[in-house]
Amino acid sequence: MTPVRRGDLFDPECPTRRLLDRIGTKWTSMAVKVLAEASPEEVRFADLRRRMPGISQKMLSATLQSLVRDGLAARRVEPTVPPRVHYRLTELGLSLEGPLAALRTWAERHMPEIERNNRLDEAAEPTGPVGTAADAS
Repeated sequence: MTPVRRGDLFDPECPTRRLLDRIGTKWTSMAVKVLAEASPEEVRFADLRRRMPGISQKMLSATLQSLVRDGLAARRVEPTVPPRVHYRLTELGLSLEGPLAALRTWAERHMPEIERNNRLDEAAEPTGPVGTAADAS
């Protein structure tokens, strides 16, 4: 078995690749944005869900667990019935907001071009499945 080289994004076991898989989701980007906007204040779980339309309770919970596990967010539970759960970004999490904001800005700026390319592709004559031998040249 070959040892994993750090920074080898082509290796499925690369720690950097695994981290990029986690932080590169739309839900992570949204959660970090909402928490960054509230910083240094905490945000309750229910408020996060309300500010992230389309996310299920299960997906929000998984996203927040991942952020907490990676040290990007902190979680605090109030011992009430039902418990009130609050989240905030850590310093490490706040440092992620800049790169994610740049990516969101890029996406917003280039979305019309991307959509135009998609429409052109959909209107084009079908050429066969992507990844055929003809694509390998």
